[in-house]
Amino acid sequence: MYAYIKGTVELVGPEYIVVECNGIGYQILTPNPFVFSGKKGKELTIYTYQHVREDLIALYGFETQLEKKMFKKLISVSGIGPKGAMAILAFGEPEQVVRAIENEDEKFLTKFPGVGKKTARQMILDLKGKLEDILPESLEAEPGPVKKKTIAAEQAYGEELEEALLALAALGYSERELRKISTQLGKEKMTTDQYIKRALQMLMKQ
Repeated sequence: MYAYIKGTVELVGPEYIVVECNGIGYQILTPNPFVFSGKKGKELTIYTYQHVREDLIALYGFETQLEKKMFKKLISVSGIGPKGAMAILAFGEPEQVVRAIENEDEKFLTKFPGVGKKTARQMILDLKGKLEDILPESLEAEPGPVKKKTIAAEQAYGEELEEALLALAALGYSERELRKISTQLGKEKMTTDQYIKRALQMLMKQ
């Protein structure tokens, strides 16, 4: 299993990035690939998790060890696979997920695509009290605003909005849900990553 890959970001897509290391291009699925848009051509360390099943070998990657640990906790829950865990992490901060689980906030958890009441309850049953190794300090802290990651804007914002909508569709949001927010999103000029963050906040409130 690969613990991490240190290499150059060569390509950023709606669901994955390609990192070149020693002449080999690794396709790595990430929660929000567009956070890497401003880092193309730069050498980065991506913390990875290799998922293997009979019909698939996939490499998942994260900016931090914290995200990787949260991903592994989420896929240990019955009913949550790698794709569902990635959709949860794409919303933003692991701190929010930890607090929701510890506070038994099913309403918050069911806002994620693919997470119904049954899965939210399972997340709480399986993980409550078992997340101190991830974020012990967050269990006592009050919820705060979502932190936003900024990247350099290299493309026209129309293209960036289109990329953001493609990424959200890949996470499981329907065309109907995305149509509801696309007009409002298009009123502002933002980077792809910022569009995704803003869109997820809007979708979670619906």
